[in-house]
This record gives sequence, structure tokens and C-alpha cells, in this order.
Amino acid sequence: MNTLLEKISTINAMILEGKALEAFDQFYHDDVVMQENDNPSVEGKLANRQREEAFFGAITEFRGAQPLKVSVGEDTTMVEWHFDYTHKDWGVRNYTQVAVQDWKDGKIIKEKFYYNS
Repeated sequence: MNTLLEKISTINAMILEGKALEAFDQFYHDDVVMQENDNPSVEGKLANRQREEAFFGAITEFRGAQPLKVSVGEDTTMVEWHFDYTHKDWGVRNYTQVAVQDWKDGKIIKEKFYYNS
């Protein structure tokens, strides 16, 4: 698995299989910085893993996810996702999101999520 297209495709498949945390462990850099829209960024793999665990732990009903489009550039990937779930704090969420990943040393070093909130 050498190309970014292969890597992001594997991540997407793992997410669809319910293995998002395993994908995070395998494909995210120790110094990863993640950001939701213009909210403050979260730095470091441990802090972001805890954030991901809290998110997935708060989903009370999962109805579906689908990657709609994937784009690959130089050290950058982008995935447009459609999600449909119920979150214990946010209620029913049915929306489209774009995730932009910057890669370094074969792993995601920065990821920003864009969606209507």
C-alpha cells in the first residue's frame, strides 16, 4: 500500500467496517493536528484518539455513512462523506462533510473537517 489513493481507500473501507479507531491508530501521525470547521484545533495523537473515542461512544444510533468523492493531490487527500446517525448530545445528524488530510511520512499529519453546523 504505497499510494495515497490506496491508503485513503483503506481508511474509508475501515470506517465503513466500523474500524475507524483502528484506522486512526494505523494511519495517523503521532503529531497529528485535527480541526472541526473553525473550532480550535486538537494537537497530538493521544488527544485526538480520546476525542474520536468520545465521538463514537456518543453515537446512539448509526444509520449509515458513504464516501461520495475522493480526491488525491500532492501529499493531500480529500473525502466527501455523507453521514446519518443520532448522537446523544447533538440529536439526529444527517449531513455531508468534507475531510481534508495532509500527509507526512506516510501518515496523516493534519486533518480538517468542513461541514454545515
